[in-house]
Amino acid sequence: MTGLLLPAEWEPHESCMLAWPPYESLWGESFASVEREYAAIVRAIAAFEPVTMLVLPGQAERVRALCEAEITTVEIPMDDAWLRATGPIVVHGPLGRVGVDFRYNSFGERFHPYAQDDRITERLLPVLGIERRATMTVLEGGAISVDGQGTLIATEQCVLNANRNPRLGRADIEAEFEALLGAAKVIWLPYGHLAGDTDGHVDHVCQFTAPGRVLVEACGDASRPDHARLKANRAVLEASTDASGRRLEILELPPQQQVRVHGQDAVVNYMNFYIANGGVIMPLAGTSSDDEALEAAAAAFPGHRVVGVEARALATGDAGVHCITQQLPARRTSQG
Repeated sequence: MTGLLLPAEWEPHESCMLAWPPYESLWGESFASVEREYAAIVRAIAAFEPVTMLVLPGQAERVRALCEAEITTVEIPMDDAWLRATGPIVVHGPLGRVGVDFRYNSFGERFHPYAQDDRITERLLPVLGIERRATMTVLEGGAISVDGQGTLIATEQCVLNANRNPRLGRADIEAEFEALLGAAKVIWLPYGHLAGDTDGHVDHVCQFTAPGRVLVEACGDASRPDHARLKANRAVLEASTDASGRRLEILELPPQQQVRVHGQDAVVNYMNFYIANGGVIMPLAGTSSDDEALEAAAAAFPGHRVVGVEARALATGDAGVHCITQQLPARRTSQG
């Protein structure tokens, strides 16, 4: 046993880490709107916890001005802005915090180039003063959700996809999760969403909100393309227990919303929220379902203030608030 454990997202954070969208060419007509949404998300998070922003060299002053919030900037080369996928997964160890550096292959070699993104964790951890633990296993942070007590949820569609780790089987992946993240039990959901660039990240369909409690995307009506997939996921969760032997309480968010932005079809997913210190930052679609989603999140997080932020342009990149953020867990007092 390594003694490493990934804390739950609702446990105390030192800061929230993000990466500013580096290149207009990646977004086209949506770029100005994406920057506005990023800035609004940063301001919402900064009301609850410090923000550390990764920016391209020479862009720090411009980004700070756009955010109109007090943030810490770190200049670093990068290819894209998905820090949940590319940044460090910081865990607690016997002697302090450790940054697990999983390999990043751009969602199964989907987008190029990605060499700079694969090195973000390696370059960032010395700046943070955190020890690095490298592994050759490919994993994005959005592909897992944990309860901080030894239970991890992932989708088979994504994590067991041959485009990530073709030489590793389920048992190999589970061994990595136990050694590096402290996962004593893995609950495998069969599916993420049918469409999208991530091959079915779990943070689009299910997230832990407390030990023994999960929030899932509602199946919606039977005509939806993902209805049967979400129903199958729910059946797995209903039959599962966590690492402590508890049955899971299951709460629901409204289904993802189809929107049209700058001539593009996009999907805003309410599940792709970020849990801050005392707050929940939720993407909004600008549809009639937004109020229902905010109310459902407030019920799931009674000790948090739920803040909605427009994320329509961000959705043109198949992303939400969770995709662009990565929490830096606070030091535990016993670790110095």
